[in-house]
Amino acid sequence: MAYEKNDKFNKKGRKKVCAFCVDTVEELDYKDVAKLHRYISDRSKILPRRVTGTCAAHQRELTTAIKRARHIALLPFSSD
Repeated sequence: MAYEKNDKFNKKGRKKVCAFCVDTVEELDYKDVAKLHRYISDRSKILPRRVTGTCAAHQRELTTAIKRARHIALLPFSSD
């Protein structure tokens, strides 16, 4: 019975692949709200790398693009 308890810790999932690297995106555009909306939660928080699977370089670009879109009111700062 002890082996059943440890089974949930031995699960290994697939490594997530950066969607921007696969599509060879040169630069993220803050005006593309549909694409940016996939990377924020229902509470309008930016999702982390471990959830979205983006690489570090694209996560930094994504964060600045989301923040720029928020400043010109394309994306909300918080949910209602």
